[in-house]
Amino acid sequence: MSRASRRSTASVRHAPNTDGSMSHRQVLEALSGLLLGMFVSILAGTVVATSLPLIISELEGDQSAYTWVVTSTLLATAVSTPIWGKFADLFNRKLLIQLALVVFVLGSALAGFAQNTDTLIVFRIMQGLGGGGLAALSQIIMADIISPRERGRYAGLFGAVMALGTIGGPLLGGVITDAFGWRWNFFIALPVAIVAIILLQVTLHLPERVKRVVSIDYLGIVLISAGVSLLMVWVTLAGNSFEWASLISFVMVLGAAILLLIAVIVEFKAKEPIIPLDLFKNRTVSLAVIASLSVGVAMFGTSVFLSQYMQLARGATPTESGLLTIPMMGGLLISSTFFGNLISRTGKWKSIMVSGSVLVLAGSLLLGSLRYDTSLVFVGIFMFILGAGVGMLMQNLVLVVQNTVEVTHLGVATSTVTFFRSLGGTIGVSIMGSVLGTLVAQYIRDGTTTLSAANQVVAAETLGDGIIPQVSLLPAALRVVVESAYGTGVGNVFLITVPLAVITLVTVALLPNIPLGTMTGIDLKRKAAAQSDGTGQALEPTTEQILVDVSTASVALPPVTTETGAGRIRS
Repeated sequence: MSRASRRSTASVRHAPNTDGSMSHRQVLEALSGLLLGMFVSILAGTVVATSLPLIISELEGDQSAYTWVVTSTLLATAVSTPIWGKFADLFNRKLLIQLALVVFVLGSALAGFAQNTDTLIVFRIMQGLGGGGLAALSQIIMADIISPRERGRYAGLFGAVMALGTIGGPLLGGVITDAFGWRWNFFIALPVAIVAIILLQVTLHLPERVKRVVSIDYLGIVLISAGVSLLMVWVTLAGNSFEWASLISFVMVLGAAILLLIAVIVEFKAKEPIIPLDLFKNRTVSLAVIASLSVGVAMFGTSVFLSQYMQLARGATPTESGLLTIPMMGGLLISSTFFGNLISRTGKWKSIMVSGSVLVLAGSLLLGSLRYDTSLVFVGIFMFILGAGVGMLMQNLVLVVQNTVEVTHLGVATSTVTFFRSLGGTIGVSIMGSVLGTLVAQYIRDGTTTLSAANQVVAAETLGDGIIPQVSLLPAALRVVVESAYGTGVGNVFLITVPLAVITLVTVALLPNIPLGTMTGIDLKRKAAAQSDGTGQALEPTTEQILVDVSTASVALPPVTTETGAGRIRS
């Protein structure tokens, strides 16, 4: 068989059926590239997590630098997510996700050559820009090819990949750090990303987009990015570089508020806004956005500060730190896989999400009790509970939003929820990092007053400028002080997430219990096109039911009998 014939045969095998539907095998093939791309983004982040205390120590950074290395990536992800989502509604989604992969991995590779924390932060920002595209586009494309009702069946795959990347990443990162040095952690994703790009090219087949003139909201992009970034800079620096209640704080908060207010005005007037504000008239979207904020804090905050806890309060190596955080990801994997399949079988999601919110609240409270001598068995149980709650919430918040928005807003609605989840994680990590730095400094000052004069001198030399120490190199007496300070400090910062977990429970309980649709995004677009005569006027109705938007929910009405009575198609 010739090369051209083999290529033609492969194309037929991977392409959708003539009616646009896809078999289970075709869906799995199409998801393979998406899953691998998602795995790359998770791996590149988590593989560094366990070695980050060592990285910052070797680059002579302090707690502020540690926080910025993390929040810079989250900030870039949060700011870029709605932009990628809007572009997904305008341009070729397959090309966009491949571009996001290239940007992400290039930033990751460059970070491996960083000589100080400043350059590391810059390259981590580049990582975040690509990560925003991967986070949003993978969810959007999944909605294109899988209906809301069936999505839980495949959500388990995403949960499994997430858990594998999150569990395997720290373990792999610890082994690489101990064996070859931390810089190799940033290079590990390169070969996997190349395979993901090729898989996406071969297996992912989406319908051709209708060519039209697009209007890109450049002013909205600039204003939203500037406003959110200024707010994040303030949250990160306040309490360290200047006081929370100070003139600098007032100017920065006022500047961010003005920029975001102008952005709202611009979004109201823009022809094709980055974040259509009409979306928030939908009760499901508004409540899911609020809930996503605290889920982001729980997801990102725990992964960041549990690594610090294990290494700085418990004396674990990077490899041991990865092993000790397995319960958190194990809970996420088990709950997302099991309950994803349960939702697909029963179509019921509300009780599962409310239960997940309760677990997030319980896990946050329990982790707030951490101290440097807390039994690791109890620490593991606390992490498992929180991970299970996050697994029951994270993907399903996106699912319920995709289930209620118009198909033309699928991309931007998905990215909006992801944006606020990343924003919540960024704000949460910044605040938690700032509070942790303040608490640890105070605990260490208090603890060193009881030490001998010689140890006080060592403490002043090694800890006086706020640089994160390598605990294993400290004298025994000073090591106990540092471990106690970080153990108590990390436990106290987890209490910050408790009020947010309460808000999540309330908002999830208030979500409208709308049944999950059975049509994919591609099906809905095809149906919308079939009901239009090309000029935007509805054709004569068929015998099918038509879903009409009524306030914040969708209700089924009998077919209308006039051309002008057709409602908007909803999933």
